[in-house]
Amino acid sequence: MLRAILPEADGLDRCFLKELRRGHDVLTSRALLGCTPTAAARLRSLPQFLEQVEYHGRRLAKLNVAPAGAAESLERFDSLLSRRIAGHFEPAREQLRLATLFVLNRAYYRVREAETQAFFGLYQAETEAAGLEDLLRRFVRILTQSFRARAGRLILQESRHDLPCPPPLYVQRGEPNERDIIDPSIRGRFASYWSYPLGQSGRIQLGFATAYPWLPRELTLLDAVAERCLEAIERTQLREEIMRLEALSRHAEREERHRIGRELHDEAGQSLLLLRLQLELMERDAPEPLRSSLQDARAVVEQMVIELRRIISALSPAVVERLGLKQALHQLAARGRKTHRVKVALRIGAIPDSVPREIEEAIYRVAQECLQNVAKHSKATKVNVFLRTADKRIRLSVRDNGSGFSVRAEGGKPGAFGLAGMRERATLLGGTLAVRSEPGKGTTVTLDLPGNSATVRRNGVAGNGEDPRTLD
Repeated sequence: MLRAILPEADGLDRCFLKELRRGHDVLTSRALLGCTPTAAARLRSLPQFLEQVEYHGRRLAKLNVAPAGAAESLERFDSLLSRRIAGHFEPAREQLRLATLFVLNRAYYRVREAETQAFFGLYQAETEAAGLEDLLRRFVRILTQSFRARAGRLILQESRHDLPCPPPLYVQRGEPNERDIIDPSIRGRFASYWSYPLGQSGRIQLGFATAYPWLPRELTLLDAVAERCLEAIERTQLREEIMRLEALSRHAEREERHRIGRELHDEAGQSLLLLRLQLELMERDAPEPLRSSLQDARAVVEQMVIELRRIISALSPAVVERLGLKQALHQLAARGRKTHRVKVALRIGAIPDSVPREIEEAIYRVAQECLQNVAKHSKATKVNVFLRTADKRIRLSVRDNGSGFSVRAEGGKPGAFGLAGMRERATLLGGTLAVRSEPGKGTTVTLDLPGNSATVRRNGVAGNGEDPRTLD
């Protein structure tokens, strides 16, 4: 059949192009012409022809030509062909036509599936990204893969609301507008570029190995992708700003706790110690009837001193600064055994010296809060405290055999340093806090934090120096 068609190929193509030009542009006409039996006759290999149909099928999908429209055009070509070859080779023509339509349908839905996967990837990137820099890196990777680009850049710029939004640009190497490719590391390296605005906040710029103007569907997809990326970036920036403000608030709170603790120690504490001393001196010289009352007053003052020291310790864990994390935890466990009469088993692994002070304070405060909760609420008789490092992270685990509680019910209750407060501190330091408990089955609190300051994120900036907004 293909040998019989070949002598008529040029004439058939001219007739078919005349019909196509009535309703299709040049790009669509060329793509449809590459899917006809005359194209198969020139190739003289069915696998090569079907591979060509797959390519043109993807282009037709990006030109917004549905499989039904392509099938209708190929039906018109089959009518022309039938007249030229006097209706011969009907079974072979039908088989080739069905194979062609199958490949066109498959190519169309592969393009649509790739678009869906691109959007799914963008949504997933936003949910999994650790911050703005990580989000940009993930977006660039998804966009370069989705549009089959060789390199990509996602560049954020300061918004200028007094200027109009820049237009989308298709740029070829050597053209004057190649200077609009912002990153000099890709400018001049590729045959063509796409530059698409993210509103007034930045641009998506992609580099291609060949001259590749975008097709209508790709331009529509770029518009939707840009809107999605911009919304995700704005939400991430807002979250990071909230986290930055929360970190500043926590820092101010910590400083205020230190200040209050110092004033209580220097003013109230010293005054109580002086009062205790005066009561002791008065007790020595007082007559017997008054001595018992003075002794009781001195005991009350001594108890106030003990309670004040506990409050100062709770306000500001200066013991961590003075003794270090390990000794501070040992002292905390000893106080729990003595004050609350609970068996506290403490096991501490090797802790590096490079652990930041805010990490150490968070570990101490969580352990302190857990032991206080054990004493006040759980009625536990035994508590196991484990502190260990693994994969550059530090994990604190506090497990008791108390009465337990419903985590969902208790999580929303207000408290100075309850579950919500512990989780917020863990999140601000780049970690997590998990609570497992059921009524009657005890409670386990697990704090997982980064073990070095390079891992702790500050204002959303990654610590490895890599430019996350670019990808080759």
